[in-house]
Amino acid sequence: MANQNLQGKKVAILATNGFEQSELLEPRKALDQAGATTKVVSPEAGKIKGWNHKEWGQEVPVDLSLSSANANDFDALLLPGGVMNPDHLRMDPQAVNFVKSFTDSGKPVAAICHGPWTLIEAGAVQGHTMTSWPSLKTDLKNAGANWVDKEVVRDGKLVTSRKPDDIPAFNREMIQLFAETSAQSRTTTRTAA
Repeated sequence: MANQNLQGKKVAILATNGFEQSELLEPRKALDQAGATTKVVSPEAGKIKGWNHKEWGQEVPVDLSLSSANANDFDALLLPGGVMNPDHLRMDPQAVNFVKSFTDSGKPVAAICHGPWTLIEAGAVQGHTMTSWPSLKTDLKNAGANWVDKEVVRDGKLVTSRKPDDIPAFNREMIQLFAETSAQSRTTTRTAA
């Protein structure tokens, strides 16, 4: 596999109460192990509570409040799922603008399960092939995406997956994309200098 060193890369994890626990904790662990610095960004202060399948799960400390977060300080974005989490975030103009800052500037984004809801709200799915939890299929199609039922889909700077069972494939493609994008930006910076 290609370079998976994310040393020096900063990844924002945008989440609020009701995130699917495994979809935040497992990708975060994989990013940390690849050398990235991860920060949980949330409209909530203190801690946010995860959802573990059918009941409340563990709490995760918030590293940075959404109101003081700046997308320019990060290299990539992770959007975990869960039903409540992205449903609240897509109704929060600050959260939508934060996501839009990443997609508008061409930074890579990884979204799993219901995570693409926020991408729809940010106007970032049109023309992309994506996957998600099956109930988002019509929402994504109506927003101009080509929805497919696969464990992981990578299209341009977007990586998407359907559910917790897909996390191993999701993590692999997310780290690959984030590493390649980092390498490209270093190359671009060197050439421009």
